[in-house]
Amino acid sequence: MTRIVISGTGLFTPAEKITNDELVESFNAYVRLHNSRNADAISAGDVQPLQESSAEFIVKASGIKQRYVMEKAHTLDPEVMCPRIPERPNEQISVLAEIGVDAARKAMAQAGKKAEDIDGVLCAASNMQRAYPAMAIEIQDALGIEGFAFDMNVACSSATFGIQAAADMIRAGHARAMLVVNPEICSGHLNWRDRDSHFIFGDVATAVLLERPETAHSANQWEILSTRLLTQFSNNIRNNFGFLNRCAPEGTGAPDKLFVQEGRKVFKDVVPMVSELILTHLSDEGQDPKALKRLWLHQANINMNDFIARKVLERDPEPQEAPNILHEYANTSSAGSIIAFHQYNEDLKAGDLGLICSFGAGYSAGSVIVRRII
Repeated sequence: MTRIVISGTGLFTPAEKITNDELVESFNAYVRLHNSRNADAISAGDVQPLQESSAEFIVKASGIKQRYVMEKAHTLDPEVMCPRIPERPNEQISVLAEIGVDAARKAMAQAGKKAEDIDGVLCAASNMQRAYPAMAIEIQDALGIEGFAFDMNVACSSATFGIQAAADMIRAGHARAMLVVNPEICSGHLNWRDRDSHFIFGDVATAVLLERPETAHSANQWEILSTRLLTQFSNNIRNNFGFLNRCAPEGTGAPDKLFVQEGRKVFKDVVPMVSELILTHLSDEGQDPKALKRLWLHQANINMNDFIARKVLERDPEPQEAPNILHEYANTSSAGSIIAFHQYNEDLKAGDLGLICSFGAGYSAGSVIVRRII
């Protein structure tokens, strides 16, 4: 079988960030406004009063301490609580493509690759800015890459599904090298007025470059030993926004047109599903979980990650064994495990074994076993 390596990764981080204290101040101001404006209905029992939040609650529930966002002022305005990202003319690069291009160029630079060395681009993310033309084709055009490009959406697992798809296409001879790009402006689909989820997401973009080892010459190369994907239908994480919404105007502005989840059900379902996926994948490939030097897990919730890491390693992981970037970036959907891999792999040595894993809506989960070769 043709060998495939990850030879470069890239990360775009927005200039603005929101701390938990700033977020809670904004949310609690909104709660007070809502309760004041609905005082009579609340008193009559027709409307439930909203409850305030706290920075301590957010950290305990998620491990998140801040998040980066594309636009801060309106997101924190109690009267708006949504980022304002103006539409751009068709002649100007779209915002998702722009941040994806930034991450892609960094991955190309790390891999020492030029546009003419790459034959394909996958834009793998939770939300696409439009139905068509594909974001991937716009990114491809901006980078000056010939060949092909397409979008794919598997929610928080988009990056790992994209890695398998790209690796398979290189093995099949359809491309010499490919970029998997994950632009995530999660602030746009987050309900900033929902106490249980308003703190979850941040914005970011990541990119991964894949190629054959005989063409790779970067100083940091990771061979993909095996990939494994899994999906299982569930309504516990859902977003019903789509092109058919205009055909049912009665639902316009309803909460389900943004991110919604049953958090406790997700935890109960996903943690054992992902743990079993990883352990089965390792077993089928003849790899001992105890040999793993690092787990780069999807960054959704610190409690989920700790539980999965304990299950896989059969002990409490050391901080460096399952690195956490939630405290800084929050949940960035498909990009989370790639941020962790990007920031926490250079200290490992040739021969060290690691595993990239994502999981999320669908349910979907992806496992990528890698070994450092340089």
